[in-house]
Amino acid sequence: MRTSSTIRTGSTVKRTTRVAATLAVAALALSLTACGGDDDNGGGDSGDKDGGTKAPASSVTLPKLDGESLEVAAVWTGTEQKNFKQVLTEFEKRTGAKVTFVPAQDPIINFLGSKIAGGAPPDVAMLPQPGAIKQAVDKGWAKPLGAEATKELGENYSPGWQDIGKVGGKQYGVYYKAANKSLIWYNAQVFENAGAAEPKTWDELLNTAQMVYDSGVTPFSVGGADGWTLTDWFENVYLSQAGPEKYDQLARHEIKWTDPSVKEALTTLAEIWGKKDFVAGGASGALQTEFPASVTQTFTGGDQPKAGMVYEGDFAQVNIGETKAEIGTDAKVFPFPAVGDTAPVVSGGDAAVILKDSKAAQALATWLASPDAAAIQAKLGGFLSPNKSIDSSVYPNEVQKKIADALIAAGDDFRFDMSDQAPQAFGGTPGKGEWKTLQDFLKNPKDVAGAQAKLEADAAAAYGG
Repeated sequence: MRTSSTIRTGSTVKRTTRVAATLAVAALALSLTACGGDDDNGGGDSGDKDGGTKAPASSVTLPKLDGESLEVAAVWTGTEQKNFKQVLTEFEKRTGAKVTFVPAQDPIINFLGSKIAGGAPPDVAMLPQPGAIKQAVDKGWAKPLGAEATKELGENYSPGWQDIGKVGGKQYGVYYKAANKSLIWYNAQVFENAGAAEPKTWDELLNTAQMVYDSGVTPFSVGGADGWTLTDWFENVYLSQAGPEKYDQLARHEIKWTDPSVKEALTTLAEIWGKKDFVAGGASGALQTEFPASVTQTFTGGDQPKAGMVYEGDFAQVNIGETKAEIGTDAKVFPFPAVGDTAPVVSGGDAAVILKDSKAAQALATWLASPDAAAIQAKLGGFLSPNKSIDSSVYPNEVQKKIADALIAAGDDFRFDMSDQAPQAFGGTPGKGEWKTLQDFLKNPKDVAGAQAKLEADAAAAYGG
């Protein structure tokens, strides 16, 4: 984006210790700093002449489904969609079923609602939020996983990753895709020219940003046109600064967004967002920059890119792969710096949920829970699996392999993306709720109180009081 754990189903992820996560971050920092130019194929290419379609050895038993047809809906586009289709193609080869990918729009719950109202729901949907899984269950759309899919999940996933796919004690979701959302990517040439080193604390990050600015390059690229990137910024600062217990409470709306801890986090964010010279294009430019462009503009332009750093998860590698930058040499990465006592570990993910129960749909869920399926997309780059049975050597470069190893090493000790735990009306809808308020805050970072009041009003309405 994942010690013992207690995870409240549907919308909450709560852990009792952060030891594994702290060790994982330390290991990640060490290993990523050590990564050099041994990456021959960037982040978006498997290195295979056949495009990475070579079938992995079979470790999962699937039924014969000749003549069966399935539809799978997801919001994925571009390279991400193309790579996932290779996973579906291998399922077709092994079972004889025909699988059609259905492009969905955000918010996917609204998209699925229209499909269901029209009597034509997809068989399986890839849902990006625990809150969306709970909504699908509450509406009677989602169907529980059968014995085979549940068995495959149990063999390959830590309890934490299983539990965030449960509602009311029943397993509904297979978290096929994960994200480590506590990373900052940087242009190595810019850092070298500025004499900057990888920061480990927030204060060091601010000092590094000033050094990059003084060298003639804007420090940060922010994809503010996509509100979810801003929620990820907030969550990393809040988790590190306020701590895991407060994070869990805010995720459940057990404390209000007017809490002093939220004020402190927004004030901290404003130390970057509020300095127009620190953000490429200023606030207005950032609000017109979509996430893919926020990445590519950091790694194009030679010695004068539009920015020296861009914050986002491991999946930024897909976009870096669209440039000439080599991951591990031109494009490097460091863990999100510690704002408080410990560095944050924030994860996200996408879960396969069955909407039309059938032998074929259950088989697809079983397939997506297997290391065979994960390995196909992992080798293509820009993908991270929470499947602990996958051999990390399949990842296409050393940077991605280390990120994957760190995620698995964290076990259950991670915090899932807070906005993804929230009702979709608050945490997952473009132009509304948290996305919109943080976009407004990026535009006017001095209005901390106003942002808090709006966040609380929207949260109260979405959580039901």
